[in-house]
Amino acid sequence: MDLLDALQWRYAAKKYSEKKIPDEILNRIISSIHLSASSFGMQPYRIFVIENQQLRKELSVFSFNPQIIEASHLIVFAAYNSITQKRIQEYLELIATERDIPLQNLAEFKEKVLDGLLLKSDEENFNWAAKQAYLALGTALIAAATEKIDATPMEGFNAENFDDLLGFKEKGLRTVVLMSVGYRSENDDSYSKTKKVRWHRDELVTVLK
Repeated sequence: MDLLDALQWRYAAKKYSEKKIPDEILNRIISSIHLSASSFGMQPYRIFVIENQQLRKELSVFSFNPQIIEASHLIVFAAYNSITQKRIQEYLELIATERDIPLQNLAEFKEKVLDGLLLKSDEENFNWAAKQAYLALGTALIAAATEKIDATPMEGFNAENFDDLLGFKEKGLRTVVLMSVGYRSENDDSYSKTKKVRWHRDELVTVLK
């Protein structure tokens, strides 16, 4: 599907059918998230793909979004509480390994870029990490649309309860945003047939030459 056609087709599904997403399509969406843009390429968040229906029922108690249960899968985006020296060092080692370069070649990058994160408070770093997770969410929404998979970005949940149920506190993570994926129920979701409404392009976009 053409990208603009896919974006015109997509909407935030309110009701889902019982149809499950094939593994190969789900894996392509996850791979797209994996390749999403991220500041410094650091990806200070983690993605959890939840199919388990019982776990989703338990999570749904702490949210007003029925899509958590109804969709084929639930994707949870969780950001790290803080950026530590250990995490920075692990990331530098990953770069060195993947690019087959000596670790010492990254000393300037570490000093001038990454070490600056250590000067900020944990809350500042969490807010930065959460923004990176939202970038990944945007990529996920577009990837799902190009696969003609419905998706719903969701806030409106109790993050602390989600963190408890998913064991995030022990991992140093906090739930940021959710996305359900599946197939729309066209008979039960009146929004599936309504016209997409956006501000006119000239209202939204200003080109400065």
